[in-house]
Amino acid sequence: HRVPVIAGTGSNSTQTAIELSQEADADGVDAVLIVTPYYNKATQKGLEEYYATVGNSVDVPIIMYNVPGRTGLNISVDTVVELAKHKNIQAMKDATDNIAYAMEVLAKTADLDFDLYSGCDDNILPFMAAGGKGVISVTSNLYPEAVEKLTQLILKGNIKEAQPLAYALDPISRLLFIDVNPIMPKAALAKMGVCGEHLRLPLIETTEENKKALFGAMDEFEKLGY
Repeated sequence: HRVPVIAGTGSNSTQTAIELSQEADADGVDAVLIVTPYYNKATQKGLEEYYATVGNSVDVPIIMYNVPGRTGLNISVDTVVELAKHKNIQAMKDATDNIAYAMEVLAKTADLDFDLYSGCDDNILPFMAAGGKGVISVTSNLYPEAVEKLTQLILKGNIKEAQPLAYALDPISRLLFIDVNPIMPKAALAKMGVCGEHLRLPLIETTEENKKALFGAMDEFEKLGY
């Protein structure tokens, strides 16, 4: 297909993660994104076994997804290094928003066939400058061309040229998270006429004050002509 498809198939049940991943694999996806187990969580050894077991059950590449703010669980650097050696585990989405953590992972997996993607739009520039391959982005739902331009500039080593665009996007990337994601992106996309502001409980519409702040930042960004 023209656009690579990555299916989110993680679960806090290993069996469910295996079944969803096998289904996605059979459907022809390019990769699966597997979040760490949430609520019941795991030890680091348990995490190793979870990812290895799912990895052994499919042929499709696996991207681990580390998002402690949502799961209450962090994949330690040592665990990432161990799992990076697995033939199917080829990357990680790092949503820790911790550049020091990303640096250590990049340094310790430099000799392995393993890629790191940011899960946070507010750190694209430093993350990719350090060797990250890209971003699995929220802001790109609003401004795909601008985020794509930013990543391409960094990949080509044009850091000076990338800086003004990164700075221009920064207020939006932050304001998209002043309420629980995806509440703010939905508000923005509704304003842009892309979709309705539909949310499922327990998510509810944000405040007018929050909308005003985000929409103001969007207007400022759009005036810059990116």
